[in-house]
Amino acid sequence: MSMKLGCRQVLVISSANVVKEIMKSHDVVFSGRPSLVSLQKLSYNGLDIAFSSYNDLWREMRKVSTLHLFSLKQAQSFRPVRENEVSKMIKKIAKDASMSRITNLSEMMMMLTSNIICSVALGKSIGYEGFEYRRFFDLFNDVQGILTGFFVSDYFPLFGWIDKISGMNAKLEKIFRELDAFYEEVIREHLDSNRPKSMEGDILDLVLGLTRDGLSSITLTMDHIKALLMNIIVGGTDAIAAVVVWAMTVLLKNPTIMKKVQAEIRQLGKKDLISENEISNLPYLRAVVKETLRLYPPAPLLVPRETLAKCTINGYEIEPKTLVHINAWAIGRDPEFWEKPNEFLPQRFLESDIDIRGHDPAVIPFGIGRRGCPGTVMGMAATELALANLLHTFDWELPPGMKEEDIDFDVLPG
Repeated sequence: MSMKLGCRQVLVISSANVVKEIMKSHDVVFSGRPSLVSLQKLSYNGLDIAFSSYNDLWREMRKVSTLHLFSLKQAQSFRPVRENEVSKMIKKIAKDASMSRITNLSEMMMMLTSNIICSVALGKSIGYEGFEYRRFFDLFNDVQGILTGFFVSDYFPLFGWIDKISGMNAKLEKIFRELDAFYEEVIREHLDSNRPKSMEGDILDLVLGLTRDGLSSITLTMDHIKALLMNIIVGGTDAIAAVVVWAMTVLLKNPTIMKKVQAEIRQLGKKDLISENEISNLPYLRAVVKETLRLYPPAPLLVPRETLAKCTINGYEIEPKTLVHINAWAIGRDPEFWEKPNEFLPQRFLESDIDIRGHDPAVIPFGIGRRGCPGTVMGMAATELALANLLHTFDWELPPGMKEEDIDFDVLPG
């Protein structure tokens, strides 16, 4: 669907066939990023990977991240961190269960992923309570809200004054200042010669090392580093938590499937923790994660794109600088590609070799092509590990008085 909004043409893509054509012939044309108010502000005017324009700076930043930060080898090096944080979460849930306390799984998963991301990126865990946790939790909740907020000037540039009156500009500025202060604090901690040993080898340490030793092909300023931290912390924290919560929700809705995946996991034996090395022996668990990503991608609308040149898609002429929204939620349910598209059927991924990491147009939770998510390997590892241990250790049921049909599948903004 294409339409004109003010001075900007907007294209919404909800068909896997259109995505297939883009992947095949127009990936570069669709690799731009629009200059949206919130994205530009929080990315220090496009100095990051996720929100920056498609240009030489972006290519170099992507190369740095692929080679030094998000490679398979680097992802594997953080395995002990992920396992340690999942172990702490399991113990906390067990304590709650022993006291007959209901577990708020959404909050628990945000705590877990916040701790994993902070440990991997910043070399310190923020815990499950107290000032540090509350500060982080509140700040990044605000960030998620502002990123999905509506700025009139993004679509009607002549009416940007409305954003001032509505308070959106002031809210964005406040969140940016708080984020910048947070980044300054963790960077100072890493530059301190008496820093904790846990900060050696984390992602921020690696980036500062690249800058110090001149190993990067570009000169990384502090603003580059802050923008990169924003991508890792904001992108990683919410996405992993969302997938696990959706998976647990849909499994509670489908108890037969839950029993089947638990039986597979529990064949590994009684133990304190299922390790990442054992996940490869759990094909049905992995199919459950993939089917969850198909039906409930963590970003139902992928990060917006902007066309870099004129092109023709399915007979329609698309102008340069068209704002493009790719509806990953609708594409994952496209009846032209999926049998019984609205049903949760993990076995479909046991019977096919569909790749969910951006190579098959019918399921694109991590994006496609050049602008696909560089942190996919780390994200999948944390998601599978967390879900495996939640299902291995505990028997889950709904709160007293609640039935399967009462489960709320409505999505909240952000």
